[in-house]
Amino acid sequence: MNSSRSTLRLALAAATLFAAAAAFAQAPQLPPPETTDPVALGIMQGFPPAPDKTVRLASVLKYPNARWALHHMREIGPTATVWRGAGAASALPAAPRALDGIEFDDAEGRRVSIADWQRSTYSDGLIVLHKGKVVYEQLYAGMLAREPHALWSLSKSFTGLLAAALIAEGRIDPQALVSTYLPELKETAWGDATVQQTLDMTTGVQYTEDFRDPSSGISQYLFAAGLVPAPANYAGPRTIPEFLKPVKKQGEHGEGFVYKTVDTEVIGWLMSRVTGKSFAALLSERIWSRIGAQEDAYAWVDSTGTQLASVGLNATLRDLARVGEMLRLNGRYNGQQVVPAAAIADIRKGADPEKFKAANMPMRAGYSYHNHFWIPHDAAGTFEMKGLFGQQVHINPAAGLVIVKLSSHPVGDTRFTHTLDRKAFAAIAAAVSHPGKAAP
Repeated sequence: MNSSRSTLRLALAAATLFAAAAAFAQAPQLPPPETTDPVALGIMQGFPPAPDKTVRLASVLKYPNARWALHHMREIGPTATVWRGAGAASALPAAPRALDGIEFDDAEGRRVSIADWQRSTYSDGLIVLHKGKVVYEQLYAGMLAREPHALWSLSKSFTGLLAAALIAEGRIDPQALVSTYLPELKETAWGDATVQQTLDMTTGVQYTEDFRDPSSGISQYLFAAGLVPAPANYAGPRTIPEFLKPVKKQGEHGEGFVYKTVDTEVIGWLMSRVTGKSFAALLSERIWSRIGAQEDAYAWVDSTGTQLASVGLNATLRDLARVGEMLRLNGRYNGQQVVPAAAIADIRKGADPEKFKAANMPMRAGYSYHNHFWIPHDAAGTFEMKGLFGQQVHINPAAGLVIVKLSSHPVGDTRFTHTLDRKAFAAIAAAVSHPGKAAP
């Protein structure tokens, strides 16, 4: 009997990981977005909800449950509050523009409207700021303005932003070895890696970000983080620190960019060691309470309270717009310098695009990855924060533009919609900068 139960639990865990893998596949056919609306489907409605409409941790990554789960993560598992502070919310003045009908050419040359783009990419919310004013705002899939949405890997950019600020203040030396700050990691992959190599994900680490393989690094990470229930007979690490300590070096540091969630968790641990404060406390003290956030944010925690610095953050659409505007204004917002201007300048300069080629992302040719931000190195000087299932903060300094898009796309990898998203961002930039001019 016990053997049967263990087999069942293992099968359930494997099924959850398979769902995560499917979310990364180049899906040949996607469900019509209107058929996945959690309100129309009755997901988590009723007291109690029907068994087949109930979302539990094991089904968070399964579709269409994700359309409800991504803005209700606090109801599913343990989290820590990122306090907004005691001050009043900062103003977001409005200057509405009709953007739904703006059209642009997709990759195949078909005309697509901004409304069509939002629908086809399973948007949960979109907000556009032009020179600090809200020109467009829309919510979908039953999401409320006050509900924080899961940011997944967009969280990494917040970790990089905090680290860049501590570097600008002289509290962290980017060229120092990680083990200088975290001697516990001296015998690991990061023992001879610098802080900057870890921030730019150019470390040589024996780790794979393959959701299709239950034995891969990312699968083990999800078990340790508590985001995917581990099977009863699972003997691996069950907390983030336990997960990081056995990771070994593979290859040489500094040779090329390879996307690795584990690097961000190392940076999160390092910042907490330097400051004596948790990720959520740092984010509250240094950003959320200073930008005049309207709502608390929150971060997912593992079974011992370690706050996930790589994929755990949840925040509202409007508060993310405030963050984006602060970044556009070189760290200044709400009447104060929130983040040192030097930190923003360092982020925007990017890293070496030649090293980015190692990641094999042809749709992002010319990009670099620096301090956990995506840098296109384009004429407009745009820079981006990105996360699983279509979470995006797009900053266009030349156009005075900030776009925040929260989504629950069935395909997790943001590369799936990257080209279309960039074309939509450019069309919005053209529309707000040159009213009446047709988009390309």
